[in-house]
Order: sequence, then C-alpha cells, then structure tokens
Amino acid sequence: MRAEAAVESREADGNAGTEGNHGTDGNHGTEGNTGPGRGSGPGRSRRFPRFTRSTARPEGGGRAAPGDAPAPVRQWPLLSVLGGTAVGLILVAFGVSRVGTLLIGLSLLAGAVLRWALPSVGMLAVRSRFTDMVTYGVLGALISLLALMSLPDPWLEIPWLEKIIRFAVR
Repeated sequence: MRAEAAVESREADGNAGTEGNHGTDGNHGTEGNTGPGRGSGPGRSRRFPRFTRSTARPEGGGRAAPGDAPAPVRQWPLLSVLGGTAVGLILVAFGVSRVGTLLIGLSLLAGAVLRWALPSVGMLAVRSRFTDMVTYGVLGALISLLALMSLPDPWLEIPWLEKIIRFAVR
C-alpha cells in the first residue's frame, strides 16, 4: 500500500521514469516514451530533472597552458587582467585617479580581446564567448570614457553629451 502511494506521488510530481523509480506494473517509467534524444526510450522520462548533477563548462573554459604547468601559468589570461586592474586600483588609491581608472578600463578591454583571440582562456571564460566579449568590452569602454572625461580638465570633451546632460538636469 505504501509503495503504491509513493509511486502515485512520484507520478504526480513528474518524477516517474527517472532512475530508480519503478512503477507497479513492472515497467521502469512511462509507457510509449520512445522519442529521440538522450535519455529517451522505454524507462526514461523526457522531463528535466529537479536537481542538476553537474554544470557545463563555458566555451574556452579549458586550461590556457598544459596541465603539467603550475597553476599561475595555466591561468595567465585571468591573472593579466586582474593584475592590470589591481595596479589601476593602487594608482587610484594613491591619488592618480585618471590614470588608474584608465588602466582599469584598458585591462577590461584587454580581457575582451583575449577572450576573442584565444581558444582557451581558463577562468577568464565565465559565460559564452560572445557574452564575455560584450560584457568585458562594454564595461572597459565605459570605464575608459569615464576616465577620459573626468573633471577637472577632461582629456576628452564630447559637446553633444554636455547638451544632453544640461537638458536632462533642467
């Protein structure tokens, strides 16, 4: 009686036919589930599992150097971007904010270029190649523009941007 109740509750939850769930009629899962694809066929459910067992690596998420190399060598793309960002933050802390902020932006732009140019970038790969390139590129460009346009005495002046800001502030 308990076994039948457990099977019915699993079927109501959508877990019928997954590994280890046996029906009362001797079949292992749902009947007539013979569609194409992984995990299909008699005895397998086509529904997604409730809990994932692993995650897929992002494109280019492999090692950037052979496996027998020390860890810092295997992750040189990430360490170069983080190193440039750290130097930029140190410069900002010591009062050279424009140069430090520009270095942070250029480090992110370099990360976008590395993500585009190299087939394997180690832990610099977080998402898909396209998403990483757009994220690093947009953030790097915006931070670099911020550094170039910061007051006093901006290195880059965009006249139409000043008009937009004055119109929005009024």
